Amino acid sequence: MTKIVFFRSDGIFYGFRETGHTGYGEAGDDVLCAALSSMTMLLINSINVVFAGELDYSVDEGATKIVVQSKSALPEYESDDRKRYAISGLFTSYYIQLSDLVEEYYDFLSVEVEDKDYESPSEDDR
Repeated sequence: MTKIVFFRSDGIFYGFRETGHTGYGEAGDDVLCAALSSMTMLLINSINVVFAGELDYSVDEGATKIVVQSKSALPEYESDDRKRYAISGLFTSYYIQLSDLVEEYYDFLSVEVEDKDYESPSEDDR
């Protein structure tokens, strides 16, 4: 099962942590895993390239762990309202999309929200 925990501060989504394999299909043929990977990379590239937002992310394939967070989604770190809304909107959209997927793939996918202030990634998260 893949577990995705979204990080939210004062109602604003700014990141997430993905852990585990979905187990929906065989390695290389798991369409749910492919969908998650594709959506995650779309989000990372959009924040980093399209919106030039500050982005911290790490991918540990051995531990099957991905951590993505952007302080550019939060008003205390980003003064440009348009950039901030766009970046937080991407995280919110990903949360909504995954919440919809859970309805059909509940045996393979879990989505939660953790309310916490932004913290720079620790070595454990990298």
